Amino acid sequence: MKAEDIFKIASKIQKDAIKLNLRKHVLNSELEKLLQENYELEQELAELKQNTPISGESAQHVKLIFHKFHQIVTQLVQRRENRTTLTIKDEYDVQDLLHALLRIYFQDVRSEEWCPSYAGNSYRTDFLLKNEKIIIEAKMTRGKSKNNKRISEELILDIAHYRTHPECQTLMCFIYDPAHLITNPNGFETDIQRNQSYPVIVTVNPKP
Repeated sequence: MKAEDIFKIASKIQKDAIKLNLRKHVLNSELEKLLQENYELEQELAELKQNTPISGESAQHVKLIFHKFHQIVTQLVQRRENRTTLTIKDEYDVQDLLHALLRIYFQDVRSEEWCPSYAGNSYRTDFLLKNEKIIIEAKMTRGKSKNNKRISEELILDIAHYRTHPECQTLMCFIYDPAHLITNPNGFETDIQRNQSYPVIVTVNPKP
C-alpha cells in the first residue's frame, strides 16, 4: 500500500473520530438538558403537592399536565428542519394532545364516554380516568364563540351534571387560553370552584 493511501485512510479515521467526539458531546449535552428538565418537573410536582387542595397523587399529576400544557405546545412548534407538527387550533387539538399527555401517568384513559342525560340532554365526557374516578373537561377560548362568559356557562352546566355521575369523585376542568381572552384567570378559577358540593378544580393556562 502506498504511503499516500495510508495517509488518506489515517486522515479519514481521524475525521470520523472527531465527528464521533462531537456527536458524543451533543448527546451528553442533550442528556444533561433532559435530566435538568426532569428535575424541574419533579420540583414542580412537589410544589403542587403542597399547594393542591385536593389530596391524591392522581389529581396532582393531572394538574401538572395542565400547568405545562402551553409550554409543551410551544415546544412542539419549534421542530427541526420545518417538519410538520400538531398545531393547536381548536378544542379537538387540545383534547388530542391532552390525551397523549395523560397516558404518561395513567393506563386507563377513556375518551368521549357517554353519560346519563341531564336536563334532557345527553353528555359526553372528554376524558374519564376510571380507576381514579376523575373526569376531565377540556375547553379552549376562541373569539366571541368561546369567550369568558360562554365557557363559564358551560362549566356551570358540566359541574351540575357530573355531581350525580357515578364515576366522578373529582372534576378537573382545563381551559386553554393562548390569546388571554379570560382577563382575570385567577378570579375565574376561584369563582367556578367556590362552594361546590364535590371537588372541582379549574385551571386556566397560560396566564398573562
